[in-house]
Amino acid sequence: MVIKVNRLSKSFEYYKKELGLRNSIRNLFYREKLIKEAVREISFEIEEGEMVGFLGPNGAGKTTTLKMLSGILHPTSGQAQVLGFTPWERKKAFKMQFAIVMGQKNQLWWDLPANESLYLNKCIYELDDRQYQETLGELTELLDVKDLLNVQVRRLSLGERMKMELIAALIHRPRLIFLDEPTIGLDILSQMKIREFFRYYNLEKKATVVLTSHYMQDIEGLCKRVIIINEGQLVYDGDLHRVNDAFAHTKLIKLQLAVPVRVDELEAFGRVKSHDAFTVTLEVPRAEVKERSKAILDHLPVSDFNIEDIPVEEGIAQLYRRREVNHALA
Repeated sequence: MVIKVNRLSKSFEYYKKELGLRNSIRNLFYREKLIKEAVREISFEIEEGEMVGFLGPNGAGKTTTLKMLSGILHPTSGQAQVLGFTPWERKKAFKMQFAIVMGQKNQLWWDLPANESLYLNKCIYELDDRQYQETLGELTELLDVKDLLNVQVRRLSLGERMKMELIAALIHRPRLIFLDEPTIGLDILSQMKIREFFRYYNLEKKATVVLTSHYMQDIEGLCKRVIIINEGQLVYDGDLHRVNDAFAHTKLIKLQLAVPVRVDELEAFGRVKSHDAFTVTLEVPRAEVKERSKAILDHLPVSDFNIEDIPVEEGIAQLYRRREVNHALA
């Protein structure tokens, strides 16, 4: 077991601040304390070699959880074991075995060539020259940046910088990798290349990967399992593609019409999600798909017809709105 989390919680204290000089003076003598429960008693386990998507809306507690699991933050309560260590004890043997990559944080020196920062990491992680050169050569070839090692980081494109950040994080061959929005701001081609890299890296190195991302292409392309939290609570832990089976109670019927039909006529068969002259998407209850489909074919000028599940991202959006803990499909 690489990660074992039991009822982990994190709360932050802060103070209410009102506008105006009078309120500022009053705050010198009395301040109203507020508490933000960022993470609330979440529990889960992750096996070695798994790639797990860690999802939730902004402010759900994803980054706070990753910071606790990497030892950056100390929890308010609960326990966690990561690679056999308590992460917030920050033991050297623990720090030598994991990496954390945040898409909005840089670890490379801006005005130096990337190879200078990479060599610094080599020294920090006490790598011998042979191991360092082998790993550097392998990673730069996989990410196609070998010719950019001597270029100042500030002169690299966003995608190139992100690749160098990944190399810096993986230079010591960590067993566990936390990825927090690694493709944020990147173009589609760069996102695809980074996904392909991690798919290969996970397969070859058996590294465990925990990925947070708001790009569903990242999650669908890399992760079979997802853990979803909302308002600090765990709401789902299971197979990504069973999200809709578990929680989406509707299906989509997509129609191609031979002649246009008014919206008010279409509404008799289901909720109209989209509509133009000849193309219509209806949302209907899952239990009524058969009878609704027959009625549509009997009464509408249909030239083509297709039934689909709600897109994964819509199923996840429904889970975001759930507040109760649900382990039914864990």
